[in-house]
Amino acid sequence: MPRPALAPAVACSLALAALSAPPTAAQEARRASHCIAIADAAPGIDYLHKAAWTEAVPDYSVRIQYLDHASFLIQTPGGLDVVTDFTGYIGNVDLIPDVVTMNHAHGTHWTANPDPAIPHVLEGWGAFGEGVEHHLDLGELLVRNVSTDIRSMGGGVEEKGNSIFVFEVEGLCIGHLGHLHHEPSPEQYAALGRVDVLMVPVDGGYTMALEAMVRVVERLRSSVIIPMHWFSGYSLDQFLDNVSGSFAIDRRDGPEMVVNLRDLPSQPTVVVLQPQWLSD
Repeated sequence: MPRPALAPAVACSLALAALSAPPTAAQEARRASHCIAIADAAPGIDYLHKAAWTEAVPDYSVRIQYLDHASFLIQTPGGLDVVTDFTGYIGNVDLIPDVVTMNHAHGTHWTANPDPAIPHVLEGWGAFGEGVEHHLDLGELLVRNVSTDIRSMGGGVEEKGNSIFVFEVEGLCIGHLGHLHHEPSPEQYAALGRVDVLMVPVDGGYTMALEAMVRVVERLRSSVIIPMHWFSGYSLDQFLDNVSGSFAIDRRDGPEMVVNLRDLPSQPTVVVLQPQWLSD
């Protein structure tokens, strides 16, 4: 039976996938993400749970812990550990992540000396102005990036100097905006696709003005939005005030949440996590 025509974004995504090596059994086992697809939000129930980072991740779920600044630990049911905007420190633990991502807008988003034991170190930049492309397939987890521009010294612009990283796992599309300095272009929005969980900087100046960041959040309209890169309660509260008309607000006492595709909230929800370094 002939297949229906694919949307351009979907066709592009499939074409890129076809260029990679034949999938392994583990890759075939990964639940397909609807990252580059349009779908109605699933009805939500109680989608947040408290769980220590040392415990096994429930089936079909992803655990996210806010560590500090723009660093998050993302854990999968299969035992993969990912740290975003890795600075070389995640706490007084012996954990060696499987993947770390970095951006170089400021030294608080990267390290020049990552532990050589880390299997996959993904820098969000390449040669000046050229950017970089990542498409790391680890079976149950796919990590890719969308390059963005950053402000450079002296008020200039470094084209493609940073990245928005996207993590596709357990059917979820998780996006980390990094040190975003401008509103994405239509092409960048298309490359991001549908983002279920979004980490968004809300400092109000070091990255972007809050008004502009709110427009990004409203455009993506993710099911779960996690504020990051806030230095005081003032900028965080201002961001929450700006989005409270169209997003539910859920302030949490701890740093962790567990989310799965089936139980995403029916109304887009800002989940405020409290940063905390890992400890045994």
